[in-house]
Amino acid sequence: MATARLLLLLLASATVAGCSAWEINNRMPTQRLEEEVVALIHALRPLLGSGGQQAARAGVPCDSWRLGVEAHNMIGWKTVPAKCEGYVGHYMLGGYYRRDSAVVVDEAIAYAGSLKLAGNGKEIWVFDIDKTSLSNLPYYAKHGFVTLYNDTNFRKYVAEGSAPALPETRRLYQWLLQLGVKPVFLTGRTEDQRAITVANLRRQGYHGWEKLLLKPAVHAAGGLQGSAVAYKSGERQKL
Repeated sequence: MATARLLLLLLASATVAGCSAWEINNRMPTQRLEEEVVALIHALRPLLGSGGQQAARAGVPCDSWRLGVEAHNMIGWKTVPAKCEGYVGHYMLGGYYRRDSAVVVDEAIAYAGSLKLAGNGKEIWVFDIDKTSLSNLPYYAKHGFVTLYNDTNFRKYVAEGSAPALPETRRLYQWLLQLGVKPVFLTGRTEDQRAITVANLRRQGYHGWEKLLLKPAVHAAGGLQGSAVAYKSGERQKL
C-alpha cells in the first residue's frame, strides 16, 4: 500500500509539473514574435468588428472560445471576437488548421473503409462546398475574420471562381471515388451560381460527382427561399 501511495504521489507530481511546463511554453511567444508571425502569415486588415456577447467576455482565452465553438457549446455567436482575430488568423492561415483537417479526414477514411458496401451504386457521401470542399480563407483574409457575413461581398467572391480546394477534403473525395462511393455536393449556393461553381470545383480537382444540389434561385423581391440549414436538411432526407 505504501508503494502504491508513493507511485500515485509521483504520478500526481509529474502531472502537475507537466501542466506547469505546458502553461509556461504556451505563454512563451512575445508580442514582437506575434507581430512577426502576423506579417509572415498574412497581412490581416486591422478591423474592429463585434463578437456580440463573446466580445464582452474579455477573460475567456481565445483557444477556449474556439473549443467552445467547435463543441457547439457557444450559442448564437455571429462573429469572431475582435480580440481573437489574430489568434484565428494564425490558426486558419498557419499549419494548425491543415493538421487538424488531416486528422479528421484520416478518421473519415478509416470509417468509410470499415463499411460493408453493397456495391449497387447507391452509396453516397454528402459534401458541403464552402469551408468544406472549397476554402473561403481568401475571402476572410481580405475582409477580416471578425466581420459579419455579407451576402453581396460573398457572392462576388463566388463569382470569381477562384476558391482553392481544401486539400484534405479533396483527398477524402478522391479516396471515396476509388472505393466506389458516389460524392454528392449539397450547398447553400444558389442555382444562378451553378456554372461558376462547377468550373471552380473542376479546376480544383473535383470530378465525377453524382449530383450538385444548389438552393433555388432568389425571389424577385431578392429574398432567398428559406435558410440554407432548412434546405440542406430537406435535401438530405430526400437523398
